[in-house]
Amino acid sequence: MSLRPGQTPAISPLNDGESTNPSANTHIQDIIDARLSRRGVLKGGIAASTTALFSSLGLSACGGSGSDKDDALALSFDAVAKNKNDVVTVPAGYEVSILHALGDPLSLTDAAWANNGNESAESYNRRVGDGHDGMHYFGLSDAGAYSASRADRGLLCVNHEYVVGPNGLHPNGRTAGSARVASEVEKEIYAHGVSISEIKRNSSGNAMTLVRGSAFNRRVTSATPMAFSGPARGNALLQTKYSPDGTTTRGTNNNCGNGYTPWGTYLTCEENFTNVIGRATGDNAKRSAKEITGLNRYGMTDGRKSPYLWDTAGSDDLFVRWSASVTGASAAEDYRNTFNTFGWIVEIDPFTANSTPVKYTALGRFAHEGCWPCKAVAGKPVVFYMGDDSRNEYIYKFVSKALWDAADVGKGHTAGAKYMSEGTLYVAKFNSDGSGTWVELTHGKNGLTASNTTYPFADQADVLVHARLAGDVIGATKMDRPEWGAVNPMNGEVYMTLTNNSNRVSPTATPTGSQLKPDTANPRYYEDIKNGTTSQKGNPNGHIIRWREAGGDPAATTFAWDIYLFGAEATAAANVNLSGLTAVNDFSSPDGLWFDQNGMLWIQTDDGAYTDVTNCMMLAAVPGKVGDGSAATAAGGTPTIKGANATEATVRRFLVGPKDCEVTGIAMTPDRKTLFINVQHPGEEGSLTSPTSAWPASQTDATSTKRPRSATVVITRSNGGEIAV
Repeated sequence: MSLRPGQTPAISPLNDGESTNPSANTHIQDIIDARLSRRGVLKGGIAASTTALFSSLGLSACGGSGSDKDDALALSFDAVAKNKNDVVTVPAGYEVSILHALGDPLSLTDAAWANNGNESAESYNRRVGDGHDGMHYFGLSDAGAYSASRADRGLLCVNHEYVVGPNGLHPNGRTAGSARVASEVEKEIYAHGVSISEIKRNSSGNAMTLVRGSAFNRRVTSATPMAFSGPARGNALLQTKYSPDGTTTRGTNNNCGNGYTPWGTYLTCEENFTNVIGRATGDNAKRSAKEITGLNRYGMTDGRKSPYLWDTAGSDDLFVRWSASVTGASAAEDYRNTFNTFGWIVEIDPFTANSTPVKYTALGRFAHEGCWPCKAVAGKPVVFYMGDDSRNEYIYKFVSKALWDAADVGKGHTAGAKYMSEGTLYVAKFNSDGSGTWVELTHGKNGLTASNTTYPFADQADVLVHARLAGDVIGATKMDRPEWGAVNPMNGEVYMTLTNNSNRVSPTATPTGSQLKPDTANPRYYEDIKNGTTSQKGNPNGHIIRWREAGGDPAATTFAWDIYLFGAEATAAANVNLSGLTAVNDFSSPDGLWFDQNGMLWIQTDDGAYTDVTNCMMLAAVPGKVGDGSAATAAGGTPTIKGANATEATVRRFLVGPKDCEVTGIAMTPDRKTLFINVQHPGEEGSLTSPTSAWPASQTDATSTKRPRSATVVITRSNGGEIAV
């Protein structure tokens, strides 16, 4: 989930892209200036060096075959036109249905959502939560086990990122005041997290229906007990009143993107956890200088009020735990460390209803947008890629210590402990010549020691809890908000959306605060002028970067990169619309990203720069490969390396969402005949008294006045065929 550039929602003054990175890492543009003249770049200096680099690094990665199988892909649908309608618009020959929405019961004992917010807080332990986001489909065998090929019956895991408005949750919306109403906060706590539900194909066609009352149906919320695993388990940084030994915690929060494991479990990712935790004014006086450095780097400054104010709802431990203030004699007597218990990758075993979710500390703590695996190869490490969704933050990967054994499929948390408790965390440096380096974040290496002047790292737990500070120390590349990633199953190349960055300034400007000049991997600064008025500055439309690991080895420490696509309006100048987008495929602020089994890339948007023309959307793309483009120069004069231009044959708009929404979350059955997407915060710009959307009710009833709700959408082809091809 990303806020629109410059947007501040009613529920939160914290922009999802808020920059807390004050580090003075070497800027890529400084490297360019030192190595190359502008004239040399324009004559092909970058192009020549990257051609050699691509040749030396080979053609595959992450266990991919390196084949050009995507050449056989062809988009078979007519592009959906941009529109501002209050429905999910799909191509001719496709059908839309709603699987579940906020408040829908998972059990047989709870009443249907009543459109008035009167459902009890307690019932949201058995109801679908709010803010649908990342998700994954797991095939379910007749014996109740994971079956990767099963398409007609499965478990769908769906993230619930945050409470929206909350227009659909409370009878009259959120009650105003500096102290929250306990019953409202309790309901919001239970409406966050994850829904696990059994789904099955209808008796005719490929649409699917929720199986109410299934023994697999389950909610994981912001109050669910969880365990820690990995190097930080039991460390003093995780000690709280709830868990004095630092081995357990409660709840997962602000679950945005997702992932999955080769052994058949779900990964939910904690992104904007700063939104739910507050800290008292004057708390700095009770902290060490080291603690203050760590808290500030993650945005938990002295006196910071949580936008949700959950910590103001009363003295019950359910509410008190949301304050990261020193109130007791030790960390075992208060929740000063509660902030450190969020920002992790969380594994959920959807096939074992009574299993305890696990937070894996070896994968680092930051605003996790998601966690995307490479193809698992026997005898090789398991590799995951991750982005930190804030302006000027970093891209990471984790390489397991254990080597993959297919016998671990179906072993749930036992396999999770084997592959995710031990391994090496890396952070990315993107060089100006199209090469890149993964730098190890291990205590005692690369300056990550107790004598470091930026932050004295005591041990590996300290490095992982403060992964952002570790990235600062090694000089990682500051990116334009790394969001979703995806790995091409055909050749192993990795893609990641960089949604936007209003903090990019002109290459000739003197940056202040968290501002940055453009660089080769984040090259655009321009002013978006509409009707004679500058509406956006920086990089308001975002781009998608991709890379290929050296030698086809996902554990490699070097890679080659280029920029796959630049978001832009079709009518924008050529040095803004660098990918040559047209009316059938122009987009802005790429966010969700996913490869299906055939190697088709799906791109979703969460935008504000283009919403005067169209609602957010989803596109289908035949991706090409790293190195298929050329050198280019972005508006403002920054050189870059871009992929081949988009054409109607390679990128096409498949879907447009309803009013004010974000299109997010994507999954598909193994036979590619049923597609799932999520629609988050429809009607976000409205209120209970002045609604702007009635979706999902408006999908079938244009006259509906029901409250808007986030929901999961099922899309099928009328002729029963595969999606999009």
